[in-house]
Amino acid sequence: MTGESRPGRGAGSAQSAQAGDGRDVFLSEILEQPQALRRAADALGQQVDAFSFGEHAGLRDRPLLLTGMGSSYHACLAAASAFGRRGVLAVTANTAELVHFRWKAAANAGVVVLISQSGRSVEVIRLAEKLASLMSRPRLIAITNGSDNPLAAMADVCLDTAAGEEVGPSTKSYAATFVTLAALVETRSRARGRQPAATVLARVAEAAHATADAAQRLLRAPDALAEDLFRWLDRRRMVTFLGRGVARGPAETSALVLKEAARFAAEALDTADFRHGPLELAGPDLAVMLLSLEERTRHLDARLAAEMAHHDAAVLVVANGPGAVDGVRNVAIGRLDPLLASAVAVIPAQLLAWRQALAKGRQPGEFHVASKVTTKE
Repeated sequence: MTGESRPGRGAGSAQSAQAGDGRDVFLSEILEQPQALRRAADALGQQVDAFSFGEHAGLRDRPLLLTGMGSSYHACLAAASAFGRRGVLAVTANTAELVHFRWKAAANAGVVVLISQSGRSVEVIRLAEKLASLMSRPRLIAITNGSDNPLAAMADVCLDTAAGEEVGPSTKSYAATFVTLAALVETRSRARGRQPAATVLARVAEAAHATADAAQRLLRAPDALAEDLFRWLDRRRMVTFLGRGVARGPAETSALVLKEAARFAAEALDTADFRHGPLELAGPDLAVMLLSLEERTRHLDARLAAEMAHHDAAVLVVANGPGAVDGVRNVAIGRLDPLLASAVAVIPAQLLAWRQALAKGRQPGEFHVASKVTTKE
């Protein structure tokens, strides 16, 4: 991580833990993300028929409805942007909104992609049950971690992320979801190129393995990076995560992991929206982590980052391309496909959440009020 921090506040002290020592489940699962990405990549070759389903299900000619809750919904936001740049209209809504207020819109969709890492989240199950009961209904595609769950049983097709068992806040399952989503985006787009699904999936798998390598590099010294991020935050109480395009998804998840794993209030906004009012927050009490994953708007991200730093905000840019911003912290994750880069771009927030929890004397990622799987509304 490069750049300069503003001195004068002190980082404080916290109990220490060794990365991957087996006693810290949250950190261990953060460190297992590269393996989860590789498992998801290898699983694509075993699901060729499932991905080929998209052509016959109307994916080629009708808009998609992408839905989920929490970080699963955030992944939908990223995928919708990736679909859009390929000329495919993908609509997103969180599942509770569809169940209670937009039921008719969901019922009239051609294809509904339901993302639930557990396949058991209450809102997703209720929506799937309502849709499955219709005489004339949308095609249902489930994306879950494993196929032995109620959602997979109700769907026409279940795409397995193969993330593996997960106990703490979503890390491995979230990362692996992007491999499956990238494969869905590419197989949907291949209608114009007439390439066999197996060929497209092999290409996605190769890119996913490169993404796993990038995650492994970023996690090479997790304790040191977590400490550096903690010092960058420097006891500030306001943290905002910004992203545009596919980065809108991981920005939301980055804010979520601070709240969920460290009980630290954070928000996420579209980078462009930040200029429409919230920019007034820029100052010494604000920390901003800007996820810059889109080449087309890299210069706009850099301009905003420099402007906020000028107003003494603590600014950190996470980018998948060249061009570090002068005067701010920069975390380079390597040249990666933007959608797959979303799986790596959340790692700094995960490590910051881990370190922040330790500073508060909390067990990182341990649930006290919420739960791993939400089973009641």
